[in-house]
Amino acid sequence: MVEIELDGKKVEIAAGSMVMHAAEKAGTYIPHFCYHKKLTIAANCRMCLVDVEKAPKPMPACCTPVTQGMVVRTTSDKAIKAQKSVMEFLLINHPLDCPICDQGGECQLQDLAVGYGASASRYEEEKRVVLHKDVGPLISMEEMTRCIHCTRCIRFGQEIGGVMELGMINRGEHSEITTVAGDTIDSELSGNMIDLCPVGALTSKPFRYSARTWELSRRKSISPHDSTGTNLVVQVKNHRVMRVLPFENEDVNECWIADRDRFSYEALSSSDRLEHPMLKQGGEWREVDWQTALEYVANGLQDIDAEHGASSIGALVSPHSTLEELYLAGALMRGIGSGNIDYRLRHAEFTAAPGVRWLGRSIASLSTLDSVLVVGSNVRKDHPLFAQRIRQAARKGCVVSSINVAAQDWAMPVPHAMVAPAADWLRTLADVAGAVAQARQVQAPVNVGESSAAAAAIAAALLGGEQKAILLGNAAAHHSQASQLLALCNWIGEQTGATVGYLTEAANTVGAQWVRALPEAGGLNAGQMLGGALKGVLLLNTEPEFDSAAGKRASAALAKADMVVTLSPFKTNMEFSDVLLPIAPFTETSGSFVNAEGRLQSFHAVVRPLGETRPGWKVLRVLANLMDLSGTDFETSQEVLVQITGMTGDSSAVPVEQLNNHSDAVVSDLAGVAGEAPAAAAIYQLDGLVRRSPSLQATRDGLAGAAEAQP
Repeated sequence: MVEIELDGKKVEIAAGSMVMHAAEKAGTYIPHFCYHKKLTIAANCRMCLVDVEKAPKPMPACCTPVTQGMVVRTTSDKAIKAQKSVMEFLLINHPLDCPICDQGGECQLQDLAVGYGASASRYEEEKRVVLHKDVGPLISMEEMTRCIHCTRCIRFGQEIGGVMELGMINRGEHSEITTVAGDTIDSELSGNMIDLCPVGALTSKPFRYSARTWELSRRKSISPHDSTGTNLVVQVKNHRVMRVLPFENEDVNECWIADRDRFSYEALSSSDRLEHPMLKQGGEWREVDWQTALEYVANGLQDIDAEHGASSIGALVSPHSTLEELYLAGALMRGIGSGNIDYRLRHAEFTAAPGVRWLGRSIASLSTLDSVLVVGSNVRKDHPLFAQRIRQAARKGCVVSSINVAAQDWAMPVPHAMVAPAADWLRTLADVAGAVAQARQVQAPVNVGESSAAAAAIAAALLGGEQKAILLGNAAAHHSQASQLLALCNWIGEQTGATVGYLTEAANTVGAQWVRALPEAGGLNAGQMLGGALKGVLLLNTEPEFDSAAGKRASAALAKADMVVTLSPFKTNMEFSDVLLPIAPFTETSGSFVNAEGRLQSFHAVVRPLGETRPGWKVLRVLANLMDLSGTDFETSQEVLVQITGMTGDSSAVPVEQLNNHSDAVVSDLAGVAGEAPAAAAIYQLDGLVRRSPSLQATRDGLAGAAEAQP
């Protein structure tokens, strides 16, 4: 630690830190544009010039290391004069278009120009002009004349996104930022460049010219997509979601969000929204009131119960549903005497797990790994923010290994990649286990003969270092030999000291396990229910054709049921449903999600429900009341949560004793698995919201995912 004097105050900070870091610790603001705490230091805007005693000229605070006894003045005449001079140069070529700029009201340059800019310009020459660029459906680069060359967007692509999609060409006042890797910006994290841009050069295409920042209300929420549990700021105008931005949480998403978290809000105002309950009568759909629809459902389920028994009724629930919705769906099924409820829509194996399967470590710790083996995941697309953390670890020397069906571009070095068909993953993992056993001189769990060089390299990587993890992805979780894959991973983890965990597919995959949205003893699993084994079906936030391993076959099987009830924010499943009940998406209801590390995060509605839409938990509660079921008389979602946690207040996490990636499977049969490859959704096919976002579907990943989803 060294001590410096900053504007008359003593500040102690670690040796090697910069003056800017000391100022942040002291709570002193130094004007800047190019500096960002999550990016490397570029020191090219020079706005942060400060007066350092004994230095002959002002020094940039962002790249001047602290030294013992250093005296720094940030507001002296020398510092202020230097900062004003830099501002004058920055404004020389900047267009005077603040009134029409989408960044107006939240522009860093605009704010600092008030304090450091002059009232008139001394520059009489022609201003430079930079032609606009079309870089895809998400980011607008139509006013690049505004760019001040802070290079934040370039550094973000290189360091966080992993791909240098933007770069600077030419020199001097002819310099400009443009695409260098291709014609479009295709990173799954690209929207963060919009947040990083301190001026109006990079703006959001979907949000463009739709509202002014001072017109928007700001409300916190949680992303309903992947299992990161990303913290969001949802911006609202006239009870309509206009924009979604990151809410900083260092332990979860840092200050970033994935593009599907940012742009999926478009679906909330789509023409596909279901605004009123609907019944199918005589093959025709008609709108009805809630009382009529719920009584129809309650009577229909009771008739099926009387004729075929409660075991002929089941619920297929989405792990993107809230904790409260999943709990009440289970309570409804158990209340009528059915054990048929399952969230595992894309699974091929339905072995009962002894605990709640989870990440196996904290999300934040992914950034500090020394070695990681990822099995059955395109981690960059399945979990963009987890990949970002692993990418940071790789930049510090983490050895990344993978076992998957193909070599994929994760935008980070993957020195050890074993490519094998999904049917051979068990044998491939056994190969790695054999190499570990040989290195440790212990008995391997299963004999596969001489280990391959690739397996030996992965084993060596896992045996080295302190922080190590084995992570099973969506395809591994949905595999027909999932429990055996986990068993082998657990053995390797025990021998190498690596944690073993699942990346977990959806926002509430962990929560669905916690509230037991799973078949009771003797109950039907998702595969059996999707195969046509039910007479009465409840579909909660589920579109079986897109959300299940059965795909189009599910539609034909469900069409044979006596009654299919769809609870969804959208007009969907209409070809085989009998009732559509409009339930609220995450922005129109309160609820909770449990992310991959077991962190429980609650949120409130940010806008009022559209039309006659009602919160899903409330619809399920009223339905249970109409069927005279006890134990579901909740007035608020918070009461449901208290019931789940068994506490008188909020809990912050799933109880540690329930988080368990144990597997009782015995690995013996290494023969290939017959049948289809594991079902894993593409990045913009994961759930109904992202599937209905026009901007996301127009991206390169969106178009590729839609093509794969076609029969």
